[in-house]
Amino acid sequence: MKVLKKTLLLAAIGSSLFATAASAEQVNLTWQMWTGSETDTKSWQHLAEMVTAKYPDIKVTLTTTGWVDYWTRLPVLAASGQLADIVSMQSLRMPNFYSLLEPLNDRIEADKFDVAAFTPSIIGGMSVDKQLYGLPYDVGPWVIYYNQDALEAAGVPLPKPGWTLAEFTDAAKKLTKDGKYGFGITPTNYSVLAAAWGDKYVNDAGELDLTSASAVAAADRVIGFAAKDKIAPLVPSGGADPGDVVQGRFNSGNVAMYIDGPWSIIGMKDQAKFKIGLTTLPRDEGELSAVTAGSGFGISTSSKNKDAAWKAIQVLTSPEALTYLAEGGRALPARTAAQSAWYKVAAKDITNGGEAIDYSLAHSVPYVITNNWAAVENLFNQYFPPAFAGSADAKQTMESIQSLAQQ
Repeated sequence: MKVLKKTLLLAAIGSSLFATAASAEQVNLTWQMWTGSETDTKSWQHLAEMVTAKYPDIKVTLTTTGWVDYWTRLPVLAASGQLADIVSMQSLRMPNFYSLLEPLNDRIEADKFDVAAFTPSIIGGMSVDKQLYGLPYDVGPWVIYYNQDALEAAGVPLPKPGWTLAEFTDAAKKLTKDGKYGFGITPTNYSVLAAAWGDKYVNDAGELDLTSASAVAAADRVIGFAAKDKIAPLVPSGGADPGDVVQGRFNSGNVAMYIDGPWSIIGMKDQAKFKIGLTTLPRDEGELSAVTAGSGFGISTSSKNKDAAWKAIQVLTSPEALTYLAEGGRALPARTAAQSAWYKVAAKDITNGGEAIDYSLAHSVPYVITNNWAAVENLFNQYFPPAFAGSADAKQTMESIQSLAQQ
């Protein structure tokens, strides 16, 4: 009898040890993310390590690529079954790629996860048909970055939030001299500026309408910065990302102003050797309409570790993680309670940084896009550069893009 009891006890202990070992079995998650600099990559790696710090049985392996390559590779990875467990997603591209991601509403309800802690506009941006597909980490408006040293040297007054297109153009002309330019323009700036001026490029039915009088007028202005006013240098139509090219020109002092968001401060502080300022996009005769966007993290539908991935993306978008990103200048947090860290730390040395963001957010509007927006932006990158060089006018450019986008 004693032998039997001892045998049963040992069996129970062994079973308990096996259960403990099983419960502590390592889960290896993969996470794909874009990056713009080595500093940027280090920030994401820190967040991956925060997941393991909270859940020692979960390890997150980060893979990064450049912005353009990320979106080029994403459908290829999906088609070949090689998506990471955690997929990073920009709100503007959610309509194109939401089918790759696991719906989160049921998990949110089951865990009573507080989505009200996030800025409402970005929750909407990460949703399709009221279903949330990603937890957001940042939100922000597009603004103008300027080289304060260059403006002061040229005798140009520092721009105030709410400045006009005429004031912007005049400043850019005064800054264009000695082989340097007042402004750096990219093809995808078209929709951001058109929205700021109140020009429509999507009709009331939600369809792309680049050949309307309003859309062509906005294109004529954008193209004119390079082709007519000569205040902006040309950009490549293939290969290098025009956004990276223009940002590099700004950081090197070759262009005095360019368009970007609060997410770019992190790389700029290390590279720019001059005083940086922010202001709003230039408005036309009416009020500014500042579009906002953001990004977040979703769970791949092909992931075999969805429960662990759900835990991980909650850590990646936690107050601690977003405060860390804010203080480093990588993001204006999607969590409203964490946004003060961006103002206090990241924007501290940026002239009018807080004022520009506040004004833009106070005049923010939804970024109107179509379901094939990624393809539309690719066409912008293909057809605007020749127009910048004077090879095509605004009407021809928009007709070409409209025709190809509908195929």
